[in-house]
Amino acid sequence: MTINWNSPVLASLQPVVDGAKLVRINHGKITEVANWMAYEEFAKPDGSMLFDFGNDPDVLMDFTLVVNTMNFAFTDFTTGVKFETDYMGKRWCDSEAMLACLHRAINAGIPFFSGEYLAKVTRKDLESVFAGTIEMPMLDERVTLFNEVGRVLVEKYQGRYSTFVRSCAPRLYANGDGLLERLTTEFPRFRDVSMYHGSEVHIYKLAQLGIWGMHLALSPRGAWKLEDADNLTAFADYIVPVGLRVMNIFEYTPELEKQINSLVEVKRDSEAEIELRASSIYVIAKLTEEINKRRPGMDPLLQPQVDFRFWKTYHATHWPHHLTKTVMY
Repeated sequence: MTINWNSPVLASLQPVVDGAKLVRINHGKITEVANWMAYEEFAKPDGSMLFDFGNDPDVLMDFTLVVNTMNFAFTDFTTGVKFETDYMGKRWCDSEAMLACLHRAINAGIPFFSGEYLAKVTRKDLESVFAGTIEMPMLDERVTLFNEVGRVLVEKYQGRYSTFVRSCAPRLYANGDGLLERLTTEFPRFRDVSMYHGSEVHIYKLAQLGIWGMHLALSPRGAWKLEDADNLTAFADYIVPVGLRVMNIFEYTPELEKQINSLVEVKRDSEAEIELRASSIYVIAKLTEEINKRRPGMDPLLQPQVDFRFWKTYHATHWPHHLTKTVMY
């Protein structure tokens, strides 16, 4: 399987990859990493999830898109401390801590997947649901997003994300009727686009992550599948750049290196922030291409599988990641 470099997300990265001044990609290191990463085990989707939310496909659709409505910013912007919570005899960190809180809430009877509930949810409600070691960062922004999304769901889709999903073509792109196309149009919350020297850069982190989550959970169950999953890209966040920096695929200017290591905020839509995110997506696509060349006769890996290899390994590491105050990741 070859990478579709003309897909809307990958094609939009080119001006950044060509013009980047703060983030340099070491292409020789991509080859080096592919030479050993190709021999790692990449788990096939089996429908398993971190927490059990049952087997109803509609509930799992609701779950993944509600999660990705709030799947951003789990590190305190002042202290650099990550959000954690204790649940089921274990301490969870980062987005896994958010999932633990959500599972706890659903088991307590809170209708968190209902548009009616989300449209009216308050800060006090979220403080209670997301109790942890620190207050979950950007709580007010989460309230606003849930209220906005909840209203759209109630007005147009019987209060359920699953009703929306089933009204779309089961593809990312389908002449405007694809799930990614409509999610990023009908829900402004998911329109993750940046301007770089006059060019629109389409990142779509949370929209793609939500769709991938549904595909992972539902395709092994035979309940729903994304027909063009090979067009999914990496999910540009804080964590993948850490892995790429540790492996020396990313090289930063001394000023950017110092800014990240000192936990000084990298502003949303600054050149540095766009270069970090766009370069991450580009490198994961290149790495996926190189790894697949070294695995002839095996099922080709998809870009999100390689992305997850980095996220899982580095999401709780002590190596500093860039901090950007944004609701997009």
